[in-house]
Amino acid sequence: QQHRFGDFPKLNKHLIELARELDLPLVATNDAHYLRAEDAGVQDILLCIQTNTTITTSKRMRMEGNDYYLRSSEEMYALWHKVPEALTNTLAIAERCNVDLDFKGYHLPHFPVPEGFTPATYLRHLCEEGFKKRYPDGNPTARARLEYELGVIHAMGFDTYFLIVWDLVRAARERDIWFNVRGSAAGSIAAYCAGITNLDPLKHNLIFERFLNPGRVSMPDIDLDFQDDRRAELIEYTIQKYGKDNVAQIITFGTMAAKASIRDVGRALDYPLNEVDRIAKMLPTGPNVKIDECLEKIPEFRQAYEESDYIRKLIDNARLLEGVVRNAGTHAAGVVVADRPIVEYAPLHRPTKGDHTGGFPVVQYEMNWLEHVGLLKMDYLGLASLTVMRRACELIEQRHGVHYDLNNIPIEDPKAFALLARGDVTGVFQVEGSGMRKVLQQLRPTKFEHVVATISLYRPGPMEYIGTYINRLHGKERVEYKHPKLKPILEETFGIIVYQEQIIQAAVALAGYKPGEADEIRKAVGKKIKEKIEAHREKFVKGAVANGIERAVAEAVYSDIEYFARYGFNKAHAANYAVLTCQTAFLKAHYPLEYMTALLTTEIGNVEKVGQLVSEVRRMNIEVVPPNINTSDVIFTITPDSRGIYFALSAIKNVGVGAVELIVNERKRGGRFKSLDDFCRRVDLRQVNRRVLESLIKAGAFDDFGRRSQLLKVLDRMLTASQVAHQATERGQLLMFDAFASTEATVDTFGVLPDEPEISQRDKLADEKELTGAYFSDNPLLRLSKHQDNRVTHLAQQLDESLARQTIALAGVVTSARVITTKKGDTMAFVSLEDPSGTVELTVFPKVFERTRDLWQTDAVVFVKGKVDVRDGKLQVVCDSAEEYRLDNIEPAPRAPTTV
Repeated sequence: QQHRFGDFPKLNKHLIELARELDLPLVATNDAHYLRAEDAGVQDILLCIQTNTTITTSKRMRMEGNDYYLRSSEEMYALWHKVPEALTNTLAIAERCNVDLDFKGYHLPHFPVPEGFTPATYLRHLCEEGFKKRYPDGNPTARARLEYELGVIHAMGFDTYFLIVWDLVRAARERDIWFNVRGSAAGSIAAYCAGITNLDPLKHNLIFERFLNPGRVSMPDIDLDFQDDRRAELIEYTIQKYGKDNVAQIITFGTMAAKASIRDVGRALDYPLNEVDRIAKMLPTGPNVKIDECLEKIPEFRQAYEESDYIRKLIDNARLLEGVVRNAGTHAAGVVVADRPIVEYAPLHRPTKGDHTGGFPVVQYEMNWLEHVGLLKMDYLGLASLTVMRRACELIEQRHGVHYDLNNIPIEDPKAFALLARGDVTGVFQVEGSGMRKVLQQLRPTKFEHVVATISLYRPGPMEYIGTYINRLHGKERVEYKHPKLKPILEETFGIIVYQEQIIQAAVALAGYKPGEADEIRKAVGKKIKEKIEAHREKFVKGAVANGIERAVAEAVYSDIEYFARYGFNKAHAANYAVLTCQTAFLKAHYPLEYMTALLTTEIGNVEKVGQLVSEVRRMNIEVVPPNINTSDVIFTITPDSRGIYFALSAIKNVGVGAVELIVNERKRGGRFKSLDDFCRRVDLRQVNRRVLESLIKAGAFDDFGRRSQLLKVLDRMLTASQVAHQATERGQLLMFDAFASTEATVDTFGVLPDEPEISQRDKLADEKELTGAYFSDNPLLRLSKHQDNRVTHLAQQLDESLARQTIALAGVVTSARVITTKKGDTMAFVSLEDPSGTVELTVFPKVFERTRDLWQTDAVVFVKGKVDVRDGKLQVVCDSAEEYRLDNIEPAPRAPTTV
């Protein structure tokens, strides 16, 4: 209980007396959590959201009273007038605070260069050495470009930055860590010669000015992708090189968006979920949705707000919390490196336990503010595809004696292009989505540039020109240029401006711009700066006319540039990605067994993804052997006959790597397990635990030793037997069945397993699906996955919003059907259809249901045609027709080759 003395709590009275007795200064403060007293209610709701409670929860964290607001000086004086010196001291402290944020220059870390070099001369030395290897013929165009680039880099003061990036890449290469550089850096011949990038900017027509030019008063940005399983090694290297205090990761802030704030406030107020859901669904899905704007533009939302005090309370509180920071996280890739301890430039934040930084300090400035205070941000991105490629190439070398790395995996390969053209893109970098699959099938790429264009065009905006690009590629539509000077620039994209680099080239060729100036057009359009757009129009037209181009043509060309600049993609970035696309396509096309094994191993821990990949492997007519403690390894491995893949034991849900390694290591040491007794005697199940063992049994890993129902029945006995055996061994006793260790037979302490009826097929399949993501017991879905039918256009996992309103065809098993009667008295159904990749919801309207009602029985196998429909962010297929699917009439899929 709190006692009060005048205006002060009892404790404050004693503190004041003590301060005066010891002649210590006092400071008056007020705990402030919000600005105004009337915000106390919404602060309480926010507290409920943060602690996952409701305002009706009796025992919860709360802030009693409404005095946690920012009080005025008058209010503070009224509270503390008996000790006025406490207020004076507050002001004295404020006056002592002297923070001078320097917004000029960069605080780059010191990079040690060899004796006799400066950063500029050492960078030149590295580029000169690389130039000899990259251009042994002394290419004069490349030489002139390198001289120009080095001059710009030095003039802008970025020699050290390039050396820092070069050193990080060198460290990765020395450690044999695969890496890739994304973004506009591929346009730099200096980066290419220094070994930072691997794509020749001259060959692929990439422009340095898109990456760096004197008009860009900001740090260049070279983003680095590393194998996701070894990214941490490069961060540790950076810490060791530049000092622990000089390196930090970057904070991110999660804010409450419109829909989220309504749902969160509804939960905190303890409103019925269906009512909150109804209101939230009135708002559109997407970025930059504001509640106030929705109140103006959405009549039903406004009506709900005006007609109900109950709903108005929900929405008003959501408005107050909209945009409020809900949580602090850590940027997935960003790392800050400085010349002095980070605390001298910015405040730090210690992440909560469990954050992926591992407790490593995080700078409290968001990414976009770091540059303002001159701090260097570098991106260390973990890319799973690099890990997959690395593992696949290791398997290829082990099995075929052929060495591949990122420098020699081809990017121009007919078999890889054929794979892309038929849409066989599961596991292929950057093009896995069903929309991209369809584009590739229509485009039928035959060279690297086609893949670069596909990646650039498949985005909102330029997507509308995909059809034109494809028609012109295949000669179905005439290619036209507004002026002959545009032909060499736009020829590779058939007259369509696809890349930002083409905008720069057009301004240079037609209007006499310098490349750095031309890039300003792109930036002006991208940032929608109307004054600059019009100023460049006048300058462009004037320059083009001076070059002998008709004014009307110049106006038309600039209009095209202005339009396409909104959507134009960075070609250097697309080209970098296209390299990995073509290389992963090559590996999948030539070495499907090794590539899919590596892909599955990389996805261990993601049961759903593993299940999808198992479906893909079976579609490729590669067998996936069920998990088995006598054949499976920790990771996915290839069968000795090269016809299949052993399912990984560590890919089973609830089964950790440590327990699996214990089992596999013992099998490799002492041979196959001959019985349950043999297993329990040799494997210390005290280190495996009951849950792991149960999951292994349910997944089928112990099927060699009995029915799953029997094994589950004796599970506790297995644990006990193992414990007794290993305790006895630790005491040095000779167990009876150790005498039989050298013979084929072992004493079966379990005797005859209990005559337990086997688990139902449905439950067995459900266990397998839950624990492995796939089915292994015989069932229609397994048979479906082993066959292919050209009538089937999509699998469930391939459906997404890009297919909205398109007609597709599926084959699968009915898992549930809910039949309802409409208001008009008609009958329809909502059906769950499962295929080898996943589940999709079907809506069968009355007319179709009348013709097909006998099909919608649980476990029935059906072939369905329908249109993809997306409502409220949920995807379904509206059924147009359905028929029974006869598995026995399907021809087996042709076997995929496993070698070159």
